[in-house]
Amino acid sequence: MDSPYEGGRNLTPQQAGGHDLATARTSHPHTMLPRVTRDVPAPARRHYRSLFLSDFHLGSKGCQAVELAEFLRHHSADHLYLVGDVFDTWRPMGPNWTPEHDAVVRQLMDIQQSGTQVTYLPGNHDALFMRFQGRHFDAVTIAQQCIHEAADGRRYLVIHGDSCDVFARTVPWLANVGAWMESLLREVNKQVNRGLKRLGWRRWDGIEELVNVVNGMLRASDRFEERLSALAVAQGLDGIVCGHFHQPALHARFGVAYANCGDWVENRSAIAEEADGTLRLLDWSDRRPVPGTPEAGQQDEDGLALAN
Repeated sequence: MDSPYEGGRNLTPQQAGGHDLATARTSHPHTMLPRVTRDVPAPARRHYRSLFLSDFHLGSKGCQAVELAEFLRHHSADHLYLVGDVFDTWRPMGPNWTPEHDAVVRQLMDIQQSGTQVTYLPGNHDALFMRFQGRHFDAVTIAQQCIHEAADGRRYLVIHGDSCDVFARTVPWLANVGAWMESLLREVNKQVNRGLKRLGWRRWDGIEELVNVVNGMLRASDRFEERLSALAVAQGLDGIVCGHFHQPALHARFGVAYANCGDWVENRSAIAEEADGTLRLLDWSDRRPVPGTPEAGQQDEDGLALAN
């Protein structure tokens, strides 16, 4: 089945975005771009230097809380970045809050209490927590944005990403209506499947797939990846880690590394940093590789790597 991220195929640098490594190197202070690889998350618990997750939308109908809690049980890190929209405060959370959502919050509390450093960068759906920016709560720091220094010395801007969403910035009321309609349609799909299960019939996700297709079409017409990459370039950084757009990605098409955590509504994904500074895009949806950007055409045991 074709991937929604890259059409399910391996791309050359030119196919991926018209930028080869030579162009990228000369347009950036560093001589080599960060290593970017694909990974298949293993069922056994795995530890990373850093984990970046975003867009849980806890308190919404679409949150895949069961799968998120499972992911958190199987992965740990020295530093956990929560890159916005952890909670969805655009609508009343009470009616949609379930024991599964409680389980995710407990997991996050356990992670913090285990000694993991946690940085929480609120997004547009949980912006009310921005009133606490600059504050420290035990091992939790709340900030609007920050710079992460990887093990290999490369520096990444970490930000939710809604500041580069033209649609949300110009017509926020329409974005709110769209979010409400999406939540309603996902709930309809959920109720349909409950009925099918009682009848002993197969699951049907037609409405869910339609919502995802429409979202993908809307995002395809936007140049948000380029705008976000430009933020890192403007600050002389090596890349950006963000969320917001519910479109997991990991590439260097615009001269710096662009890493989007994805989400836990339409996808089940995260960005991880290995002990040596390598960035990975993790897909927990069915534990298979996320077709990424094999710009360098160089393979290792886990996937295709970008740079040495």
